[in-house]
Formats: sequence, structure tokens, C-alpha cells
Amino acid sequence: MNAEIFSQITRDRFGTFGGLCPTTVPSFPTSFPVKVIRDDFPFLRQSMNGKPLVWFDNAATTQKPRCVIDRIKTFYERENSNIHRGAHTFAERATDLYEDARAAVADFLNAPKGSVVVFIRGATEGLNLIAQSYVKPLLEGGDEILLTALEHHANIVPWQMIAKEKNAVIRAAPVDNGGDIILSEYEKLITDRTKFISITHVSNAIGTVAPIAEMIDIAHRHGVRVAVDGAQSVSHLPIDLSASDADFFVFSGHKLFAPTGIGALCAKSGLLDGAPPYQGGGNMISDVAFTETKYAPLPARFEAGTGNIAGAVALREAILYVRKIGLKRIEAYEKTLTERGIDALKSVKNLSLVGSPKRRAGILSFVIKDVPVGVIERRLNDEGIAVRAGHHCAQPILRRLGFEATVRPSLAFYNTDWEIDRMVRALNF
Repeated sequence: MNAEIFSQITRDRFGTFGGLCPTTVPSFPTSFPVKVIRDDFPFLRQSMNGKPLVWFDNAATTQKPRCVIDRIKTFYERENSNIHRGAHTFAERATDLYEDARAAVADFLNAPKGSVVVFIRGATEGLNLIAQSYVKPLLEGGDEILLTALEHHANIVPWQMIAKEKNAVIRAAPVDNGGDIILSEYEKLITDRTKFISITHVSNAIGTVAPIAEMIDIAHRHGVRVAVDGAQSVSHLPIDLSASDADFFVFSGHKLFAPTGIGALCAKSGLLDGAPPYQGGGNMISDVAFTETKYAPLPARFEAGTGNIAGAVALREAILYVRKIGLKRIEAYEKTLTERGIDALKSVKNLSLVGSPKRRAGILSFVIKDVPVGVIERRLNDEGIAVRAGHHCAQPILRRLGFEATVRPSLAFYNTDWEIDRMVRALNF
């Protein structure tokens, strides 16, 4: 779907179904309007332990703008119905909204023509779907799946599960001491036994931005398909699947200022055509008898049961909100904020930043000598600052860099330099 058609659908749906973002999100000025943006997020107005809240746990989940919250409320008050199977007005309306959300995802990702968007609970489910339905049927004993040392556990465990079942082998491309993928070693690991590659776009533990376009090009030259885990990139960077040529891309809505329990898998045209579903139930069939079931065409074949309809509608609203601000502007603002955070944290006695990738997106992982990460997390919590401490479901990369756990402040476009200053002051024990 091109941008002009999507824009017309947006105008039509707002007029018909009461969309909220165009009326609540202003036309932003040239400078980044972080104070205006913060007013859109009710959660940020709270206090924690008697102090104004600083939300630095965005890699775990982002907060939701008022227009997304209101969109969910509007759906349940005025539009709630099951989809695809009813002929009454509200069933048709809910179906239209759900499919508009699917079109919005494809447009947001600039997916190639004919791509299939499947709604899922989040990136984890998407990776499991790819592993079970697309990759597992390709595997024979001794075949290989290539990952990288940067991966979240969600992009390791599903591949281990099918590798064990099919007697396949998992390989991982190494990173250097700063946390950047060593591309020459990555390419050496691709052999005639490599059947699939799955890579993160942005590391949730240290913020490395992987050169996915180059990595995909290398893989395709060797005839290997690639999935990209975009859970940590969709809220920070412009995504262009037509340019990167990714075969599969997954993301979670709750990382993109949308609700939990909704996400999307985008697959190139034709890749899932013959893939068997790995879940069965209603909606994903065209005919059922006790002797045989015929499956529905894509994408319904992979959407068994009643999906998160309100979540999909709210995901579209979040996409509209982010697009109104502009991903390039968000990327530029967050780059400046991240650099500011790195410089500020260097002033803290005995603090060491974890990882030094050439390109970093919004993650400021650190440790302080002789201070357990849990103690630091509680100290910041007492000061009203929410961060995450632990292994962040990314143990291989932390262990590669010599750590079992870190403190992980993670940024979003509603964070500010004065919040960074508050954190630095709190860290001076």
C-alpha cells in the first residue's frame, strides 16, 4: 500500500470511526518539542516514592500516549465486535478497523509489495512462528542456523528448540570488545549447511545497532533467508524493509507506545505460502471435517482464534502518533540524548559503561565497581527513577563482555536531559 492510499484510509477512518491522533498531536515545530510530547503521556505525570517519576525502562516497555489509551476506550465503547465472521454492521466495522491496522503496519515498515502482515502477541511469538512453520520443515540433521552474540533469549531459544528436534546446529556470529558484530567472521560462518539466519536489529542489552542491510545482502549472496528481530528498533529508527531487503521482520507493539499483547510479523511475498500453521483453531480454516481440515489463505492461516482486535486498532493509533512526530526526528533527538547520557555517566565515580558500539540506540547499560546492580536499582527507585537491573534476557552478550548483570537505563523520545542529570546525581553514593 502506498502512502497516498494509506493517508486516504486514515482520513476516511478518522471521519467514520472517531480516530484521535490528528486532533491530539499538534503540528510540531522545528526543534524537538519534548515538553509538548510529555504532556501526551499521562503515566509520566506520576510520582514514585514521593519524587517525580523518571521512566528509564523503555527497553522493557514504553508508555502510551493519551490518543492510544483513548482509542482502546473508544473501541470497547463504540466498535467492539468479533471480526471476519459476522455480517452485521459492527462486525464489518471491527473487521475494517483490524484490516486498516494491518495496512498501517505494512506502510509503516515500507514493506515490499505483496508482503504478508500477520498479527501476533509480540516479537517472541513471531520468531517462534518463523521457526516452527517456515524453518523447521527446511532442516535436516547437521544443518545450521546462524544467529549473533547480541541476541535476546527470544531469538535464541526458539531456534534451539527446533535444532534439538531436527538435530541441527546453532552458530553465533561474534562481536568485538565494543559489542559490534564482526562482519568478516559473520560471513565466514555462512556455509552450504546454513539454512536460515536470524538477527537482532538493536541489542536490548547494550544498544548496538546492527548493520542489517549489509548482513542481509551478505546472506542473500549465499542464498540464505534472514529474519530481523525489530523489537528494539521500531521505536527508535526508521524501518524500511524494501531497502534492507529483510525476508521476515517482527516487532512488539508495547515497545512502540501501543498495548501489550499485540505485534506484527511481516514476511516477503511467497515465503509463507506453503508453510504449515503451528496453531490450530477458528478463523484460520476454510473448511473442517473430522477427516480433514483445509486452511484459510494468508494471513488468516496464522491467526488462529480471536486475536487482539482492540490491540491492533490501538497499534495503528500508535503508528500514526509516531509518524506524526517523525522517526528521523526521533532518531536525531535520541542520538543527542544518548550521547548526553554517556558523557554524564562518565562523571560518576567507579562507573563503567558496558559496550561501546559504533552506533548505539537508547541503551546506557553500566555497572559501578563493588556495588551490586540490585543496590543501584533500589537506590534509583528511591529517587523516583525506574530502570532495569539484571541480565535483560541477553546473557550471551553480557557474558561475552565480562558481566552477569548490568543496570540498564533505556531512553525514549519523551525522556530529557534533566532526567539524565537527576539519575547522575542519584548515582553519586
